[in-house]
Amino acid sequence: MTRKRLQLATAVLAAIPLVTGVLGLMGVQDPLYAAMHLPNEPMLDSNMRFFGGVWLALGIAVLWLIPNIERQTELFRAVWGMVFRGGVVRLLSLSVVGWPPFPVVAVTLLELMGAPLFVAWHMRVARAAAV
Repeated sequence: MTRKRLQLATAVLAAIPLVTGVLGLMGVQDPLYAAMHLPNEPMLDSNMRFFGGVWLALGIAVLWLIPNIERQTELFRAVWGMVFRGGVVRLLSLSVVGWPPFPVVAVTLLELMGAPLFVAWHMRVARAAAV
């Protein structure tokens, strides 16, 4: 559970919001949603692009914290807090609307279970660096 492993795991996971954030910038033309044949509705397109941009920015913030990960406690916790809260509202969606496709269920599990594990891992790395 070393600093380097935390940095590597964080970099790998940063790819998710980086790639899907860029795709989200395409709005209703996002290839991840192509099979859904979303309507070319301005409000939907605008919101999808906005959230794609926010998601992309989160990925950039994660990349920014990697070099000094042991000293980036506030940002690290804020990022994983946002991810965890996203998982919670996905659960709300599941209970209100129904089950999404399996990959989204797997991501939800990462959001809900991975976030606390990564914060705990970071705490150990930060403590070790402070010694």
